[in-house]
Amino acid sequence: MGAAGDEKAAMAASAAAAGAGAAEGEGAVDSKDLQQQSKALDKLTDHVEDRQLDSSRVQSAMAALASSKEADWNAMRLREKELAAVKINPADVEIIASELELDKKIAERTLREHKGDAVAAVRFLLR
Repeated sequence: MGAAGDEKAAMAASAAAAGAGAAEGEGAVDSKDLQQQSKALDKLTDHVEDRQLDSSRVQSAMAALASSKEADWNAMRLREKELAAVKINPADVEIIASELELDKKIAERTLREHKGDAVAAVRFLLR
């Protein structure tokens, strides 16, 4: 029984040695993975560092946004002026507001958008 115990001990020792060798192999694999990850990270950060913001490009983009906003504002003011010029019948506003249970402002706005045509405004509101 002593010889069998020695064989088991020898097998356990060789398994432990193999495990240690595997651990060293895993350490080598882990270091390779770490190196690859490090290189990939360096590529990403290098790319970002290479791109510098150009202040003139930023200023021109901001100016374009400001002019776009101003154009939108002017278009909205013009549209409001056009709608205010539309003649509407106050009785139509009352009928639409009461029959459709709407606020008078919404009824008036819709009627103005449809150039005072009550039938078209009601059809629009019922969709």
